[in-house]
Amino acid sequence: MHDKTAIAAPALATPESGYGMLIDGEIVVGEAFIEVVNPATGEPFAFAPDATRAQLDRAVAAAARTFPAWSATPIDERRTVVHRIATRLREHAEAIGALLTAEQGKPLRDAIGEVRRAADHVEALVALDISGRLLRDDGRERVWILHRPLGVVGGITPWNVPIMLAMVKVAQALYTGNTLVLKPSPFTPLSTLAVGQVIADVVPPGVVNFVSGGNDLGAWIASHPDIAKISFTGSVATGRRVMESAAGTFKRLTLELGGNDPAIVLPDVDIAAAAEGIVRSTFANCGQVCMAIKRVYLHASIRDAMIAAMAERVRAIRIGPGDDPATTMGPIQNRMQFEKIAALLDQVRDTAGVQFVTGGTVYRGGGYFVEPTIVTGLTDDSPLVRDEQFGPVMPVLVYDDIEDAITRANATEFGLGASVWTRDIDAGLAIATRLEAGSVWVNRHLGNAKDVPFGGAKHSGYGREQGVAGMLSYTEMQAVSAPAA
Repeated sequence: MHDKTAIAAPALATPESGYGMLIDGEIVVGEAFIEVVNPATGEPFAFAPDATRAQLDRAVAAAARTFPAWSATPIDERRTVVHRIATRLREHAEAIGALLTAEQGKPLRDAIGEVRRAADHVEALVALDISGRLLRDDGRERVWILHRPLGVVGGITPWNVPIMLAMVKVAQALYTGNTLVLKPSPFTPLSTLAVGQVIADVVPPGVVNFVSGGNDLGAWIASHPDIAKISFTGSVATGRRVMESAAGTFKRLTLELGGNDPAIVLPDVDIAAAAEGIVRSTFANCGQVCMAIKRVYLHASIRDAMIAAMAERVRAIRIGPGDDPATTMGPIQNRMQFEKIAALLDQVRDTAGVQFVTGGTVYRGGGYFVEPTIVTGLTDDSPLVRDEQFGPVMPVLVYDDIEDAITRANATEFGLGASVWTRDIDAGLAIATRLEAGSVWVNRHLGNAKDVPFGGAKHSGYGREQGVAGMLSYTEMQAVSAPAA
C-alpha cells in the first residue's frame, strides 16, 4: 500500500460557503450540521446540513404543491427536463467527482465516471415507452390500461454509489410524473447536494428536493403522511424499518437491499477470462456493491488453477487514497463498515484449514483500508460466507457435484444476483434458471442494461428499479372502461 494523503475540502463543502439543500427551488443552508469524514484519512473534512423536521415538511409541501402541474406536463417535456439534468451532470462531472472521491473514497477517475454514467443512464431510462395501452375493443366495450403517477416520492440512497443511485430515482420519479424528496446517506451527502445546486435552475421549483441528515430524517420520510411512495436502496435491516414505518400510510415501496451473490464456476471454464471477470466483479468499488460477487464456488478439478489466476490479478490491485492517480481501489467508506469487515476476518484468521491466499491485512492508524483478500478453507456456515461482508474479500469454496453447488448457492436469505461461468452457454443457462436471485448472468456479473428491471428475491428486496417494470412501479395502474363508440 502506498502513502495516504489528505484530500482538501472542495470549495462548496463548508457551511461558511452556503452549501446547502435544494428545497422548493432554493439552496437552503442547514440550522445544524453533520460531519463528513474522508475515509482515506478517517478525519472529518467538511460539513453537511442536518435537516430539521420543519425543513423536511417544507420540502414535502413543495413537492405536493407542484405535483398537479408537473403530472399534467406532457411526457416529452418531462423527458426534456431530465435531459437537461443529464447535461448539467456532464458539465460538472469533474467537480462533483472530486467531491464524491473526498467523501466516498473511490478513485477519482471512477468517481468522475460514475457522474458521467449517471447522465447516460438517466437519458436511457427516459427513452423507455411507458404509455398506456388499449386492452380490449370488442365492439361492445373498450378498456384501456393507464398508469397514473402516485404523488410525492421519497427517495433514500446509500453511500456506495450515491450519484448513480440518486439519479436513477430522480429520472424514474420525474419521467412518470411524480415529484421527489430525496435523502442521501449521511456518510456521502455532499456530492448529491452538489447535484442539487447545479440542477436547481433547470427543474421547476419544488419538483425535485434534496435534503440531508441522519437516521431521524430517513424515519420521518418513511412515515410522512404526504409521501406516496418510498424508493429505498440500502441494508436489509434498514429496509425492514422503512417497510414498518411506511405501513401506516400504505405507501408503495421499492426496496433494493443487500446481497450475498454466488458465482458458480464449472470445470470447462476459460480460466483466464473467468478469473478476470470474477475478480473485477468482486473487488469493484472496494467490494462495496450490493450485487458484487461475495462467494465463489469452484469445481474441485480447477480449484488450484483458478485460485492462482485470480490471485495474480488481485495482487495487481493498488490500494490508496482516491486522489492518487496510482490508486485502483480506495478505502472502505466508513468506520462502521471497516470494523465489521475487520471482525469477520479476525473470526477466521486462526481457524484450522483457513488460508489467506492474498491480503487479510487491515490497516489501522488513519483511513479505512483493507487489503484485497482471497480466503480459502471456509465452511458455508462461516459468517464470512453466510453474511454480506460488503468489502474487498472473496471467500472461495469448492464443490464436486453441480447439484451440491446449486443447493449451497441458494442456501441464503439473500437473492439479489448470481452468476455461472462456463464455455457451455446452454449448460450455464440451465443452471442460471435454478438460482434464486433477481438477476443471474452467464460469464459475467454486475450491471444490467437500462431496459432490464433490477431487484432482489427473498430478503434482498421488494419490487424493481429500471426497465419498464421499474418505471411503472412509480405509478398506479388504472383500468378505464367505456362502451364501444
